Amino acid sequence: MQQDFDEKVALVTGGSRGIGRATALAFARRGAKVVVASRHLTECQETVQLIESGGGAAIAVQADVSRAAEVEQMVQAALATFGRLDFAFNNAGTLGAMAPLAELSEADFDQVISTNLKGTWLCMKYEIQAMLQQKSGCIVNNSSLSGVLATPHGSFYNASKHGILGLTKCAAVEYAQSGLRINAVCPGSFPTTMLNGFIAHGTATDEAYHVRENAFLSGIPVGRFGKLEEIAEVIVWLCSDAASFIIGQAIVVDGGVTLL
Repeated sequence: MQQDFDEKVALVTGGSRGIGRATALAFARRGAKVVVASRHLTECQETVQLIESGGGAAIAVQADVSRAAEVEQMVQAALATFGRLDFAFNNAGTLGAMAPLAELSEADFDQVISTNLKGTWLCMKYEIQAMLQQKSGCIVNNSSLSGVLATPHGSFYNASKHGILGLTKCAAVEYAQSGLRINAVCPGSFPTTMLNGFIAHGTATDEAYHVRENAFLSGIPVGRFGKLEEIAEVIVWLCSDAASFIIGQAIVVDGGVTLL
């Protein structure tokens, strides 16, 4: 087991489940102390327990990334507990309502953009401020295949994920000479609650769900969904010295979907 992140501190938003939890565990396996954050404190505490059971150190923080005060407090909790912030994976997000664009409401727009796009900006804002104090740090933002492709009936989600890539690229250039590296990942289909919701959209029966699930699988050249550990390892690698010359990139991890 690599321990090259010993004495480093990682912050993971949306760390209560799915890709966030897998990434928090991956950071811990490499020796990092981990701040696990989301709106769901009990589930964050479960992630912390998994880290501690493996001999790692972690804290749980309840935070809604669409609220500036809570994001600032989240970053301050990392600094107060562990004294620094080296890595951040901005993962918290929501799928939101799915329907043709003209049928969606202003409230639908505000919900998705506030969490996914505004939330990512707020996290970056306070993480960058902390990292500038030590003149080093790596941030990885979670976009999506929807950040590089069209998502019918998911225009607001799609717009938010495209926007995350814009934030990533601009910030990467702005802080490239300040010791900070900022990148993004664009996951394809991984076994998450969000993927289940996307597949289930418009279905009323288990049979219909499985038909849509098989359709998803047929569009993935490797013929399977990704494993959470596979995307987590990419995120952690982007924070490692092995990726020291990579900035502002959108790393697609999709089993070959975008090749078709």
